[in-house]
Amino acid sequence: MGTTLLLKDRLVFFTNRFVFSTFYVLVPATLLCTYLYLLSLTQHSTTTTYHSSFSSPPPPLPSSSPFSTEKDKVYHHSCDYSNGDWVHDKSGPLYNATTCGTIKESEKCISNGRPDMGYLYWRWKPNECNLPRFEPLTFLQLVQNKHIAFVGDSLARNQLESLLCMLATVSTPNLVYKSANDNKFRRWHFPSHNANLSLYWSPFLVQGVERSNEGPYYNTMYLDHVNERWARDIEWFDMIVVSYGHWFLLPSVYYEDGLVIGSLNCPDLNHTQMDFYVPLRKVLRTTLSSIIERKRSKGKSEVDVIVKTFSPAHFEGDWNKAGTCLKTKPYKKEEKEVEGMDGEIRKIEIEEVENAKAKASEFGGFRLDILDVTKLALLRPDGHPGPYMNPFPFANGVPEHVQNDCVHWCLPGPIDTWNEIFLQIIKK
Repeated sequence: MGTTLLLKDRLVFFTNRFVFSTFYVLVPATLLCTYLYLLSLTQHSTTTTYHSSFSSPPPPLPSSSPFSTEKDKVYHHSCDYSNGDWVHDKSGPLYNATTCGTIKESEKCISNGRPDMGYLYWRWKPNECNLPRFEPLTFLQLVQNKHIAFVGDSLARNQLESLLCMLATVSTPNLVYKSANDNKFRRWHFPSHNANLSLYWSPFLVQGVERSNEGPYYNTMYLDHVNERWARDIEWFDMIVVSYGHWFLLPSVYYEDGLVIGSLNCPDLNHTQMDFYVPLRKVLRTTLSSIIERKRSKGKSEVDVIVKTFSPAHFEGDWNKAGTCLKTKPYKKEEKEVEGMDGEIRKIEIEEVENAKAKASEFGGFRLDILDVTKLALLRPDGHPGPYMNPFPFANGVPEHVQNDCVHWCLPGPIDTWNEIFLQIIKK
């Protein structure tokens, strides 16, 4: 009897305590939900708009479609993605060489016999924030009805191929244009979002003649004339991603106002010897000024221009004297600093973008930004094809001379991170 009453008393006590506690939990929770609902209504009223000049937009998607909501989001987060460290990441890449058909054969490192796969399991961790994993659907939603042009050297192609592979995990691109006899000018179309991504080969950005085995051993550059092969299409671009640098390290002759102003490493030509830093600066200034002036003269001033900074090579020895890149792990951030030639090229690129921003501000509608990859690329000597630019280079033993690629990047590989940052720039 006493035990029964005791149990009843405890039951009543715990019941009252439960009801009392539940009341004080539910009331604040209800008020919080109401506040968040009202806040979401306020935020949804502001949109981010990207102007389209490439083609007429397709009919609007139904409101129930996931494609119809991304452009209504506003992204306020900003971060310095240029400084950080590479950390282990067991999740690995979004794609592989067998599932993506746009990878150049010399960048299919695993398919070409590279035995180690550890280089695929690192992620870039900025010092001040987190860099989100690439979201292919988000990217496509943000560039719907847009035309993005990658202009410049083979690293522009390398980055675009990486981007195409990641986007192809959610939507298949169609190759709608290819230049005759080579792959230097191509265009892909994503029917799902009416988005176009183009590649324009222009390693100098300005007019010039590339050196060749059949012709002169030096490049010829006209520093004050933009290359019309890509510039004539400026009015169709909504965004231009610029990549250049490595071709300026080669012997070259420079023209300005129709006259030779000097040359680099061409002793037999009797020109004034000059380093490449001045021409490097001049061509970027010519390029950015041409974009601003042509867009303004066409009455279509809306354009985003992203300049990718210099991506260092990792040859141990000279590139043309059997230099190699055999490391299998990243450097730690304290092991390497951006300095010397790499640092000076990056400095020039950043300065010229800042100068162009000041000029563009007079007209409005221009957005210029830097995709700063120099430090994160410097720390990845393990991410290049190296000898695996060719299939199974050691299948028959170790040859006396093995060609190495220590400039471009394996796909998948560290260059995918460039596009993760690229997406954050577009969101911004």
